[in-house]
Amino acid sequence: MDIFQQNRVILGPDNYVMEPRIETLTAKKLIGQSLTTCFANDRTFELWSGFMPRRKEIKHSVGKELYSIQIYAPDLKFTEFNAQTEYEKWAAIEVSDLQEVPAGMKQHILQGGLYAVFIYKGRASDFKKTFEFIFYQWLPNSIYDLDQREHFEILGDKYKNDHPDSEEEVWVPIRRKL
Repeated sequence: MDIFQQNRVILGPDNYVMEPRIETLTAKKLIGQSLTTCFANDRTFELWSGFMPRRKEIKHSVGKELYSIQIYAPDLKFTEFNAQTEYEKWAAIEVSDLQEVPAGMKQHILQGGLYAVFIYKGRASDFKKTFEFIFYQWLPNSIYDLDQREHFEILGDKYKNDHPDSEEEVWVPIRRKL
């Protein structure tokens, strides 16, 4: 039985209720920019500073949401994840057509599949506690395992950069435990 069907309250960092919704995502076409980074030498600001002024160059956009994507090595075990673990980070938007990619940008197909979707409220700089909660508390106690696909955040209308009232969706790829 799913832990969410057992009427258990899931408490995240600072004791707020953090119960994800489970969604099946269809593949999405994205255009954006990427670079390699890690928590110890975080280049997120550099990535987004380069992408945001150019995002209007992308044709055939779908919606206004921004996608912040992390692609981890296939053999990565999150129990061994540390501040020096490198990963590919993307800043992108969804498009309906991948034919016209602006110079200096790339296309990416976001794989579809099953995801746990958490709503994160707060500063980006305070996300570490939520990250630890998801991977070290929620996931091991759920009926799901981590799947080897992209992790991403959707930055929509309620996203306010590093503001304490900022809100974003955190999408974690999952599959049912065997």
